Amino acid sequence: MQPGRQGQEEAQAFTRGGPQPAPPAARPTELRTLTPWWAPIVSEGTFNPELLQHISQPLNLTIGLTAFAVGKSIRFVQRFLESAEQFFMRGYRVCYYIFTDDPEAIPRVPLGPGRLLSVILIWERSRWEEAFPRQMETISQHIAERAHWEVDYLFCLSVDMVFRNAWGPETLGELVAAIHPGYYAVPRHRFPYERRHVSTAFVADSEGDFYYGGAVFGGRVARVYDFTRGCHMAILADKANGIMAAGQEESHLNRRFISHKPSKVLSPEYLWDDRKPPPSSLKLIRFSTLDEDSSWLRG
Repeated sequence: MQPGRQGQEEAQAFTRGGPQPAPPAARPTELRTLTPWWAPIVSEGTFNPELLQHISQPLNLTIGLTAFAVGKSIRFVQRFLESAEQFFMRGYRVCYYIFTDDPEAIPRVPLGPGRLLSVILIWERSRWEEAFPRQMETISQHIAERAHWEVDYLFCLSVDMVFRNAWGPETLGELVAAIHPGYYAVPRHRFPYERRHVSTAFVADSEGDFYYGGAVFGGRVARVYDFTRGCHMAILADKANGIMAAGQEESHLNRRFISHKPSKVLSPEYLWDDRKPPPSSLKLIRFSTLDEDSSWLRG
């Protein structure tokens, strides 16, 4: 596969040359459209899908998507892939990377033209609780060994969710985070950051703007490599000191997004929990949990 290597010009949410005023604050149940560092917060009505398609389609991009299907979570793969084929980056080349401990159990879902599935054996017969803290390590290694040759952008998503509406080029950015649906409407002091100073994931009371969900992140493949490797190194440092962050990888993800601000933030319509009724500010849901166990989603 020879994916296009042309860069996508991202819209700048600020003007260069000097300090900028902070965006107006939103009410707790409203969705912001800009972060305090003037990165766009993507939601329905904040972009023109036809214009973005017109700009992005000639760039000949290939989009990667990773998901982990270990143990009992393999049962989610079929609906995940079927919904992705219906809604994820339609009209683009897509490489699905499914990491699993049982490749033979992964269903072969019919794929459209230019869309490929790679099933990758990892952690043979390991327990999910043991595998979960190694996802950042696995993604960074996979990018270094293979994905950096195959894709331009990479999204890392949770397999126990489904696409429900179009997910398109509006989500492409250098480094992309998604606001956790359990904390988008609560004050910062209630965010479940790691508060122990001994952990590399520590977040001070004065830090943080959003609480991001670990089930959705992505960006340009090189930036995702730097991000996942940085998280993995922090996890190793904690492990060497006998520490596990309260939210495991999600704590480290939030710590790193505070230090390395995302260039684009996805609203909770890209990461919703179907156990919660959507607020009126969400015009539609694009990616959400299955009706089954959603224990990965705290809050």
